[in-house]
Amino acid sequence: MSEMLNTGVRWTTHDVELFAENEGTRYEIVDGELFMTRAPHFKHQQTCGRIFQQLNIWSDSTGLGEAVINPGVLFSESDNVIPDVVWATKETLALTLDEAGHLTGAPDLVVEVLSASNEDLRRDKEAKLKLYSSRGVKEYWIADWRSRKLEVYRREQSQLSLVATLFSSDNLISPLLPGFRCTVDQFFPV
Repeated sequence: MSEMLNTGVRWTTHDVELFAENEGTRYEIVDGELFMTRAPHFKHQQTCGRIFQQLNIWSDSTGLGEAVINPGVLFSESDNVIPDVVWATKETLALTLDEAGHLTGAPDLVVEVLSASNEDLRRDKEAKLKLYSSRGVKEYWIADWRSRKLEVYRREQSQLSLVATLFSSDNLISPLLPGFRCTVDQFFPV
């Protein structure tokens, strides 16, 4: 469940650092707009884990990159997000991983798992899509565990565009991940 804290103020990373630590709450900033997200649904977390697992198995077998759950991605002072899962090539990681362990540039693949609220839908399908598109993410997956579908956005020319909506029995392949293949159903808990 997400809540937007927008009072006409443009929020920055420094503002968020002043907030008291609140267990189970995370703060994200997209274009200066602050989003507060509470701990997600159990099946949301299972979906994140399953997507990570598939990407991690493939990454271990190919050695081409690394997958991670909930990394900090600090694009700028006013664009600071925590995607559900990302994957990046070793080259991308070498260029973008800072001393504090945060990505300071675009991972190659970003995955967001939808939550139920309209605010979460707006954040993932509008604000984050625009952010990831403008920052150079090559592929963006939006997973919906409730309807068991996956939307795949790929960089075409200079922006991310929807190229496929896949359902449970559909196979997912990606030019970004040579040899990666799984059914969409493998991402979702029973």
